[in-house]
Amino acid sequence: MKWITAIIKPFTLDDVREALGEAGVQGMTVTEVKGFGRQRGHTELYRGAEYVVDFLPKLKIELAVADEQVELAIEAITKAARTGKVGDGKIFVSELEQVIRIRTQEVDADAL
Repeated sequence: MKWITAIIKPFTLDDVREALGEAGVQGMTVTEVKGFGRQRGHTELYRGAEYVVDFLPKLKIELAVADEQVELAIEAITKAARTGKVGDGKIFVSELEQVIRIRTQEVDADAL
């Protein structure tokens, strides 16, 4: 099992959710976050005053998937979230040791 964390632009969420559903991913957690990568924020003009936006709004999507779903999930996120511009985001994949469904006490793949 794998734990996938993706940082994406907020306006791509609906496309990503739909693509993951088509790939067979059943659930995810979405969190509003702020941050920056290589682009280091940007400068904006507001009422004639220039100011720097250091942390840009992003969404963090977290999902647990079975090993056989990993490539499908990564491909779905990549295709749906890619605009081709700086700041599209990143996908992190890590090992998931154990999952337990609290209600039924199912474990691992059965709990997904």
